[in-house]
Amino acid sequence: MLLYPNMYLNNATEIRVDFLNKNNIKGVLLDVDNTLIDFNLKILNGAKEWCNMLKENNIKVCILSNTNKIEKVKKVAKELDIPYINFAKKPFKSGFIKAMNLLEIEAKNIAVVGDQIMTDVIRWK
Repeated sequence: MLLYPNMYLNNATEIRVDFLNKNNIKGVLLDVDNTLIDFNLKILNGAKEWCNMLKENNIKVCILSNTNKIEKVKKVAKELDIPYINFAKKPFKSGFIKAMNLLEIEAKNIAVVGDQIMTDVIRWK
């Protein structure tokens, strides 16, 4: 079996509202490490504006991270003004289900964004 992401972009901020709307996406789950922050813990340039644009267009956003470093995730979530779930144990379903319930959105209407296909974006539905 070969695994391929549905889309590959240079960074999350390249995901546009029209693409999400066209694909009936109502919520976006974001990984933290190498997706929202770099190795030096610097938040992705333009991430705050991008998250605000999604929220302004009624697309819910949530961090879903495997890290057990809660302060790191909490800091990023606070800066972006979005909810978070840490120690999600991806790719197991429990973290995804928590996020789905938190956002109150069905799995078919959620996009998952991350840098690792086996933990962040593998099909979990």
